[in-house]
Amino acid sequence: MATADIAPAPPRRRDRTHILYLAVIVAVIAGAAFGLLAPHAALQLKPLGTGFVNLIRMMISPIIFCTIVLGVGSVRKIARVGKVGGLALGYFLVMSTVALAIGLVIGNLLHPGAGLDLTAAGKAAAAKQAASGSGSTVDFLLGVIPTSLFSALTSGAVLQTLLVALLVGFALHSIGRSGEVILAGIGHLQRLVFRILAMIMWLAPIGAFGAIAAVVGAGGWKALESLLQIMAGFYLTCFLFVFVVLGALLRVVAGVNILSLLKYLAREFLLILGTSSSESALPRLVAKMEHLGVSRTVVGLTVPTGYSFNLDGTAIYLTMASLFIADALGRPLSIGQQISLLLFMIIASKGAAGVTGAGLSTLAGGLQAHRPELVDGVGLIVGIDRFMSEARALTNFAGNAVATVLVGKWTGDFDRDRCAEVLAGRAPFDERTMLDDPHEDPAAVPPKEPALA
Repeated sequence: MATADIAPAPPRRRDRTHILYLAVIVAVIAGAAFGLLAPHAALQLKPLGTGFVNLIRMMISPIIFCTIVLGVGSVRKIARVGKVGGLALGYFLVMSTVALAIGLVIGNLLHPGAGLDLTAAGKAAAAKQAASGSGSTVDFLLGVIPTSLFSALTSGAVLQTLLVALLVGFALHSIGRSGEVILAGIGHLQRLVFRILAMIMWLAPIGAFGAIAAVVGAGGWKALESLLQIMAGFYLTCFLFVFVVLGALLRVVAGVNILSLLKYLAREFLLILGTSSSESALPRLVAKMEHLGVSRTVVGLTVPTGYSFNLDGTAIYLTMASLFIADALGRPLSIGQQISLLLFMIIASKGAAGVTGAGLSTLAGGLQAHRPELVDGVGLIVGIDRFMSEARALTNFAGNAVATVLVGKWTGDFDRDRCAEVLAGRAPFDERTMLDDPHEDPAAVPPKEPALA
């Protein structure tokens, strides 16, 4: 009996992306060295970093749109969308309050800022930041509504894209089976968008080199000498928040080790460190969370919303920076004043989401509205804000990754077995397509569909 010929599966392409991220590490080190040795020339390299971040931002709206439309349009019970969104917003509010409280405790223990002098240049810088502070809550809410249905996909506004994608997803869900053709088309568009993103990522070493070189060239080490205390305190607070608070919550609720999750997202953290922007890793976070075993609906709603409302690192920064400025100006805040001012700025920070330098401008705008006599003190930290923004971005990113897993667990849309396989390295993330698509790669193992709540 003749044995039928069986065509062997095509060999899986070797993952060469590890070379890319080794190159990013080398570029960060080389950029810092170049900034110290040739600061004037390094300043001219800033457009390299800006250009790379802009390329990534170009992809954010299409990725969010495709992910949310596919997640909402294919869900069986539309009430699940409201459940996921409600849980996510409630969690974001609680964690922002926790981050604020931790910043208050550490700030009151360290008493940073005492004995520093404010120069005329510092006052000028503070006035500039106060002028660019965030607008009112009404302006923020009206800004969520795009000019047209399609302008949200070209403006780069995350919340506008989220609104349009939800409307499209609900509409496709309501028209039933005839909407499946459109959903299939959006699925193909998603694969195309992620493939373009994978191509852009090969420019990461160039972008990281230019960004780091410009930062070090502008400030050098002298900018840090008298301000290391506030920087060290801020980094320590972010570290405690991520590994103690988020780590404990992740272990108790989802049974996931925070170190394993952060290791899985190591390349994204490296990208954020090189560009000082958590937005540069948003598209990859969407893909990796879905690969980890969180349902597309939860990922599509939690990640983009978290980038506007779950700003744990920014909350800690606003807390510690306010205490730092008050101490430096010899006007320490009472506990009641601290809580009042910082709750005000936590609310204000929601309106500054997606704005470049949002942390510093929100700090200045909040002080201007609530304690105008402290605004001049913003000039004390303008020089190191760029270095502190690294920790802000890393903490915000870690907080959103943990939030996505927790919301998925609470809604029954988290596959624990799939997560264990991925974190153990037995189901590697496809860096070429960034999607679990067996048609793209026969060796790829698609994630299990989480049980519906």
